[in-house]
Parts: sequence; structure tokens; C-alpha cells
Amino acid sequence: MKKLFLLFMLGIFGLSCSQQAPKVLKTNFSKEALLQKLEDEEGKTITIQQILDQHKGKVLVLDFWAGWCRDCLKALPKARELEENNKNIDFVFLSLDRSKEGFDKSLERFEMKDKENYWFSSGWKNDFNNYIDLNWIPRYMVIDQKSAIAKYYAISPEDPDIQATIDKLLK
Repeated sequence: MKKLFLLFMLGIFGLSCSQQAPKVLKTNFSKEALLQKLEDEEGKTITIQQILDQHKGKVLVLDFWAGWCRDCLKALPKARELEENNKNIDFVFLSLDRSKEGFDKSLERFEMKDKENYWFSSGWKNDFNNYIDLNWIPRYMVIDQKSAIAKYYAISPEDPDIQATIDKLLK
């Protein structure tokens, strides 16, 4: 009976610690979120708005990840597959590595140098991540051709809604 109770309690604890989908699925970004600054590989500052402007007119997938994140690394092959199967859309990788050195090492180690990468030098808690309710990585968002959020919340590149959203936007 004690073993059964222990298993039950572990199950409850596991569920309470699991990722929760946001209650509100947003379709656009706040002004403060768009002003959030990131750094590119050379250390140059760029805002979310500037990134979106560079991809206006295209479908864009934002991939939030970090080199220290086991779930992100597990998802990496499927994320690469999603990118490979959608050559006609843009992918931007937003790193939550804890330092510039960690960011640089992750890009090298996981062969990401040929991709469009940015790093949240301000850390996890910032205006953009707070606005999008970032509570877990990996996380994927699909942005439409007008820079609106088409798919707000996905935690796996295998989420069928990602591909369905992309396909719908490309029609």
C-alpha cells in the first residue's frame, strides 16, 4: 500500500511540475515585446521588431532553445527535419543560453552556425519572453507573412499544428 501511495504522489508531483499551456493564445505582440533586444553571433544588438521586419512577407518559425536544455537537444533532429521539409519558409533560432560564451559554444557544438541565431543576453525573464508566457523550452511559434502570431504555442517540432499552420499560410 505504501508503494502504491508513493507512486500516486510521484505522479501528482510530476503533473504539477509539467509544462502548462498558456490560458490565452495571443495573435500579436505588445509594443514592449517588440522592443526586446537580443544579440547576434557578433554581439550586435537587434530587436524582435527588426527580426520580424527582416522576414515580413514570409512565414517564419521561431525556435526557442538552449544548449543546456536536454529537451531541446532531444528535439533537435526533428526540428532540423521540420526545417528541411519547409525550405520555403524562414527559421530563426532564439537562444536562452546563460552566457555569450555558452551561446557561442552551443552554436558550434550543435552545428547551428549556418542558421539565423540570436541570444537573449537579458536572460530568460524579459519583456518578450514574459509577454509570450515562455515557461519551457523548446518552444515553437509560427509567424505569418504580416508578422502576426499564427501558432502561439508548440513544445515539439513534431506538433502537427505547426505543419498544418505552415501549410494553411502558404495556400
